Amino acid sequence: MTPLLIFCIIAAYFVILFLVSYLSGRKTDNAGFFSGNRKSSWYVVAFSTIGAAISGVTFVSVPGMVATDGFAYLQMVLGFTAGQIIIAYVLIPLFYRMNLTSIYEYLESRFGVTSYKTGAWLFFISKMLGASVRLFVVCIVQQLLVFGPLGLPFLLNVLFTIGMVWLYTCKGGVRSLIWTDSLKTFCLIFSVGLCIYYIAIDLDMNFLEVRNLFRESDMARIFFFDDINDKHYFFKQFLAGAFTVIATTGLDQDMMQKTLSCKNIKDSQKNMITGSILQIFINLLFLMLGVLLYTYAAANNIQLPAKGDEVFPFLATRGFFPTIVGILFIVGLISAAYAAAGSALTALTTSFTVDILDSRKRHNEKQTARLRKRVHAGMAIIMGTVILVINQLNNDAVINTVYTLASYTYGPLLGMFIFGILSRKKLRDKWVPVVALASPGLCYILDINSTTWFNGYVFSHERLILNALFTFIGLCLLARKKQ
Repeated sequence: MTPLLIFCIIAAYFVILFLVSYLSGRKTDNAGFFSGNRKSSWYVVAFSTIGAAISGVTFVSVPGMVATDGFAYLQMVLGFTAGQIIIAYVLIPLFYRMNLTSIYEYLESRFGVTSYKTGAWLFFISKMLGASVRLFVVCIVQQLLVFGPLGLPFLLNVLFTIGMVWLYTCKGGVRSLIWTDSLKTFCLIFSVGLCIYYIAIDLDMNFLEVRNLFRESDMARIFFFDDINDKHYFFKQFLAGAFTVIATTGLDQDMMQKTLSCKNIKDSQKNMITGSILQIFINLLFLMLGVLLYTYAAANNIQLPAKGDEVFPFLATRGFFPTIVGILFIVGLISAAYAAAGSALTALTTSFTVDILDSRKRHNEKQTARLRKRVHAGMAIIMGTVILVINQLNNDAVINTVYTLASYTYGPLLGMFIFGILSRKKLRDKWVPVVALASPGLCYILDINSTTWFNGYVFSHERLILNALFTFIGLCLLARKKQ
């Protein structure tokens, strides 16, 4: 595929995206930007959320990880489903009863202003780092396929990418995102399904032969119960998945902003449960695609890149498959990546405007709109800067980097909400930031010394649980004796 063809595919996609964004968000006010006016249909939100949850990282990294991890990631996905059930029946009713625009307003009503600001800043750091890592994946692929061959610098690549995200989210916010993310979800599922179909044809396999391949392949192993020290051990992955999704979905303004735009609690719960079921099947498609990619490479003696993140882009765009596979890869990648980035940018704008700057308390509707637009542009600039820094530091599989970051930054947030829901105690509010900083520090010390101190035990994504536990214990020590 030529760089010009790839650029034309991206341009055509964005023409459609901008059209959908304009039609859905042309009359949006602040309430529409922040919460969609609480008028969204649950089935549309459920479908659109898939596009935001499955980012460019998933699209590139999950197929590439089957060579070393098999289908172990599916254990974590099953944990995601358990976590989403908890979100549906514990957190969603709580947030609806309080009629929240930002979910971190709960911390103010429960503990005080300092806890509220601490939660908002934790989200800001977590989401900015996570969204930047995800968008970085897209920039790397675009540099490989378009900007690099044209002799254009990585900086121009980042400016283009961030500019596109800013343009289609600046007007409509959540109200537009629900419809643009639905478009992206459709493109994502359609592209992955057709990639599997065309690769199977190229391998001269019918449906039964493909099914037998997954049954017999060592790369298709799902469950790991034999070694507790193994990072793939089932209960590590399952529990980490459950707590990760509670933190990164239920306590994440990005993911909950669309969920809370549904008309009522029941509709919001339907959206969450439906999305959790769809997520299992879509992640399974990505893993199946990975097995087919490695099988194809082995059958044709193709030397693959050392990094799993580069396997799918390498095979899809270097002429090994029909041109349609390369086109579908590009469409699927930009659909997944820009869905996550646009959703994150909108949520960061909402949280920073409402939580950190207290816009609704200090400004009228018109002033809030002006402030929101300036914050939105500022968030885009910060995200682009972080991507450039990540480009200098990247040395690990990107999806593992995302979850490692989440375990350290979302852990204190998870601990604060658990304490607030399970306990009736008040806190010495001004000391909460100390606990929120100390918990990741203690977790990191245990992490780097775990093999020495715990007979070879290696921490995986369960760092999040440990981090939240430290936060919970710290908050217990801050509890006031007199209620």
